[in-house]
Amino acid sequence: MSVQGRMAGAFGRSARVRLLAGRGARPAGSGPGRGGAASGGPGNGRPPGGGGGNAGAWGRRPGGRARGAPPPLPVAVAVAVGAADFAGLARHGLFGELAHREYLRRTEEQLRALRGQGLEVHLRVMEAADYADYCEAVGLDPGTAVARVAYAGDPELAGEPFVYAGERLAELVPLLLDDHRARVRMSVACDVLLSAVGADLAGQRQLEAVMAYVTAVYVAVAEGAGEGCHLLTLRCHGPEDGEQLTAAAELCVEAGTLFPGGRDTEAFCVTLAAGVAVGGAGALLLHGDAGPEGLLVRGWALAGGRLRPMGAHEVFDELADGAGRGVPFPSGALPRPGFALPEFPATADNDPADGPEDGGEPLA
Repeated sequence: MSVQGRMAGAFGRSARVRLLAGRGARPAGSGPGRGGAASGGPGNGRPPGGGGGNAGAWGRRPGGRARGAPPPLPVAVAVAVGAADFAGLARHGLFGELAHREYLRRTEEQLRALRGQGLEVHLRVMEAADYADYCEAVGLDPGTAVARVAYAGDPELAGEPFVYAGERLAELVPLLLDDHRARVRMSVACDVLLSAVGADLAGQRQLEAVMAYVTAVYVAVAEGAGEGCHLLTLRCHGPEDGEQLTAAAELCVEAGTLFPGGRDTEAFCVTLAAGVAVGGAGALLLHGDAGPEGLLVRGWALAGGRLRPMGAHEVFDELADGAGRGVPFPSGALPRPGFALPEFPATADNDPADGPEDGGEPLA
């Protein structure tokens, strides 16, 4: 997982440039795209260009290989799936005279050709604003092949690669977009988290404690949620005017078994860990399956980096506040108190409420 996050879309372009300009050390081997080849881009007879993608959460891999054969050489490809992004990128002369639909058709052909040659193709969404910010931060001309190759191999987006498995691009785009949004959230939260705990030995111990706590909370919520598929939503921000982070993930339990989550679950857990580590504030809501009574919604308040159960009226207020921010009020929602969750094992060097005072940073 990358130490420095990729800021894009709703998370703000200026913050993305700050992160690129101040890249720090990452855990060894972190981030997608390391050691892989990066391709150019569709148009003008060249392979499509891009950056390391991420579908590791689903274990997506090409078919098996002969015993003793070397692993397939990875190649990183970014795809301008959105028409607006395509138009913004086309201003740099990246696609020749191609229209967006023709670009997507050729890209699909080239992806299949690359995979057919035995290459492991890692996909990434190519955003116009993010690409421009990246080129500005690293001092590259966005219209050059070297910029596209560098963007293709940039390992700053958190998580395992999204590996192309031969699907039609029209079927793949929604999954790729969902994966990309979750990875952006995870990258941003990861940067906040690691900045809060610090890089020394005490910080590493605090990081371990925070992640163990978040894991225990996630399991406890799943146990309390019961059978069915539920939605977890989270918002949190720093102790003063810190930037607000949000995350959402589906939680499914069947016959007492918690199904493994995908990228959204990773992003949710890292975002919660960031809020805990900085001693932040916010709210965690569990939206249950709709039953005969209605849709049960339970909640917990995050205050000083600690979770406590909300009362039913607090859950209602949180839903109403969300509606004021543009989040639809769930139809038929029945606010209910949150149940007890594990306590954070506070010690002298891992108390989340002490995070910012011990050298950490707020979420801004």
